[in-house]
Amino acid sequence: MSPLQEQLVALGAVFEAAVLADKIARTGQVSEASMSCMLGSLLVRDPKSTLDVYGGDDLNLRDGYRALISSLERNPSALQREPLRYSLAMIGLERQLDKRGDMLETIGNRLDQIQQQVEHFGLVHENVIAACGGLYQDTISTFRQRIQVHGDMRFLQQPANAAKIRALLLAGIRSARLWRQLGGHRWQLVFSRAKLLKEVYELMRT
Repeated sequence: MSPLQEQLVALGAVFEAAVLADKIARTGQVSEASMSCMLGSLLVRDPKSTLDVYGGDDLNLRDGYRALISSLERNPSALQREPLRYSLAMIGLERQLDKRGDMLETIGNRLDQIQQQVEHFGLVHENVIAACGGLYQDTISTFRQRIQVHGDMRFLQQPANAAKIRALLLAGIRSARLWRQLGGHRWQLVFSRAKLLKEVYELMRT
């Protein structure tokens, strides 16, 4: 995998988290495999490769790739507006988080505790999702910039769905951090669209 493709796996995961949060907000439904992939990415500390963060392959990131493609193509009829908005917001929040060593330490310590819960309950157990959602609430949610998730109030008002959305936003920010660590930069989305599209199409084919 080329360095640019490694970046795009991580960026695709940011968009995947955004797509899943949007799905829960609008329908209350999301596949367990997709949820498991994103939650699992929070707990991988020492990956051998970028794909290792997401379970060893990118099968569960395909919806994220599609949303990324729709935003890079700038085709108004295909554009997934809410996932794009959430993705850009997560990238922005990660930049703020990077300046907060204290908060990064808190997140690391709490993820260690969540890892123990996972070993006890399993990755997509409601207790684990609630713990991840609570971690987001106690840390990222305290920034002045917040992500406003839009959808159907019947689903948004259910505590279990709210926890899932927060857990996904936390996972998306983790992927935004990985993307930046791999050399990703917001300017690429503006000035390197053709190059990024070519590589994402390639990832979709493999």
